[in-house]
Amino acid sequence: MQVLSTNADLARWQREDTRPIAFVPTMGALHDGHASLVSLAAAWAASIGGRTLVSVFVNPTQFNDTADFARYPKTLEADVAICDAAGESAVYAPGPADVYPPGVDIRVPALPPVASGPGLEDAHRPGHFAGVAQVVLRLFELARPAAAFFGEKDWQQLALVRAMTAAERPDVEIVGVPTVREADGLAMSSRNVFLSAADRGRALAISAALREADAAATPSEAEEIMRSVLAMADIAPEYAVVRDAATLLAPAHGRPMRALIAARVGNVRLIDNAAWHS
Repeated sequence: MQVLSTNADLARWQREDTRPIAFVPTMGALHDGHASLVSLAAAWAASIGGRTLVSVFVNPTQFNDTADFARYPKTLEADVAICDAAGESAVYAPGPADVYPPGVDIRVPALPPVASGPGLEDAHRPGHFAGVAQVVLRLFELARPAAAFFGEKDWQQLALVRAMTAAERPDVEIVGVPTVREADGLAMSSRNVFLSAADRGRALAISAALREADAAATPSEAEEIMRSVLAMADIAPEYAVVRDAATLLAPAHGRPMRALIAARVGNVRLIDNAAWHS
């Protein structure tokens, strides 16, 4: 497996082998959830005679909290080992000057309504989705993938990427991959390492709230259940809602719905979601 540190390395890798690319963009600090993305991408690539590429780049433009950016874990050596074990062909680990060359204006695409109107992550992390859209489009430009794989844990981000890609790069297939969880139900996240032992136990209320809400008869009842389960763990959510799975606006009977939660547990912000019956 190759580690490509610059755009020149990436371009050379692409020239040497023109098979279609299955792409997994990440910010590193990889865990088993990322490994599942890589494995599925590798299987997809194998099915069409292609190969896989993982990017590891901590994108500064999507952090609305500079302290959060500064403490984001950087574990490239371990990330490369995980990719190698999962069947990766190459890891692209560029520096900021490769992704955002000095003096070059890297365009921020227009945000679709799903990233600017629902009042979820868009309301609580101002500027975040503009940074996501910018870096994803830029990485697509550099990697030139046939397909890109994203986890469902960041459901609103996945919806943004799908809409933005349909408008800007319809040649790229977007594949959503189900959330991978710890044995006790906690959604895998690079942020979990910052949870104290006590807060990790409290954080289990998030996945429990999603499970219990699925038994509710109505979306409003489901939201009450989620807030109640979280309150018992002394967690005040930023949101705990049921929304239309596609638009993330108010749910409508007969359409797929999604239950979504964001909450701070200690000083760690966690998000999770699950399908909710319609």
